[in-house]
Amino acid sequence: MKLKYQVSKSQKAEQASSAMARLLASHKDSFVPLYKGESVKGKITKLTPKEILVDVGAKTEAVVLEKDRNILHTLLSVFKQGESVEVNVLTPESDMGQPIVSLRRYLGNIAWKKLEELFESKESIEVTVNDIAKAGYVAVTSLGVSGFLPQSHISFVQNKDISLGDKLFVTVLELNRKDNKIIFSQKPVFTDDDFKKLVSQFKPEQKIIATIVNVASFGLFVSLNTPGSDIPLEGFIHISEVAWDKTVDLQSLFKAGQKVEAVIFKFDMDAKKAQLSIKRLTKDPFEEVMLAYPIDKKFTGTVSKTDDSGVGVILDEKTEGFIRKEKIPPTVTYAIGKQITVLVSEYDKKRKRILLVPVFLKKTIGYR
Repeated sequence: MKLKYQVSKSQKAEQASSAMARLLASHKDSFVPLYKGESVKGKITKLTPKEILVDVGAKTEAVVLEKDRNILHTLLSVFKQGESVEVNVLTPESDMGQPIVSLRRYLGNIAWKKLEELFESKESIEVTVNDIAKAGYVAVTSLGVSGFLPQSHISFVQNKDISLGDKLFVTVLELNRKDNKIIFSQKPVFTDDDFKKLVSQFKPEQKIIATIVNVASFGLFVSLNTPGSDIPLEGFIHISEVAWDKTVDLQSLFKAGQKVEAVIFKFDMDAKKAQLSIKRLTKDPFEEVMLAYPIDKKFTGTVSKTDDSGVGVILDEKTEGFIRKEKIPPTVTYAIGKQITVLVSEYDKKRKRILLVPVFLKKTIGYR
């Protein structure tokens, strides 16, 4: 009996040892081998500004490596502890024995999917301005993806001035993930037919009262009332269309909220905007100058200036003409204050200038 008891005890010890071995082997086989560059699914087990851990089925929890503060802030605001995610393996096992992974690609997939949905639906999204460029603004979404808002697609009806950190509502105008290109717009989403219908109540050369919504160095952004529509028609008055004389400082002459009379001279189908002019409400003063100084007529004037480009000639108190350098013979020089006879050859309407050629009593060597 004593021998039988000993054998039974030994069998029990062997059985326990075998069960433990099977358990250890089973547990060892349950670990998921990780490879650099692969994507694996996991669950967030810790989510703090100092540490983000993900259970990916490895021996230990994986550490999410993210040094960019902006992206880290986005991760903390987008994800929650316990949430299932997909990570990209950077290092299968670090010196500390933990896998190192990244959530950037997964976050990017979520962001682009959301942008694609917004692009299709034409719904607006809130973005934050994080850089200002000459041609527009760089703005970032709440999911951390940046896009560009061009000057031509800014609604100054919504925004008087735009600064860093400002929150704006935009729509996704263009989207190309392959080229990493995102273009935002604040303009109402008009089809060509919608825009044609909106502007059908206006006519070219029509005089209207417009409200200035923003004054820029290069022109005036205005708003036009559109009866029967909740969306005002945006317009633009370029600095060259403000006055016949050269205008230097628009900010000293105009301010936001001011109403101005202007005339519509064009509808821009691409920008979905009306082009207006203030100066075209009055007659171009240069037309009277051209009538007073017809082409091929001779006049006497006084030399007012000389430089490498030619000679300025005063014709009367308000009118000055110009002789181009190539019209002056090499042997001829002019002194300021000298009276000379000139012939009107053509008009430089863009620069509002009369172009002259000198008249000589006898043929001069080198004259062309």
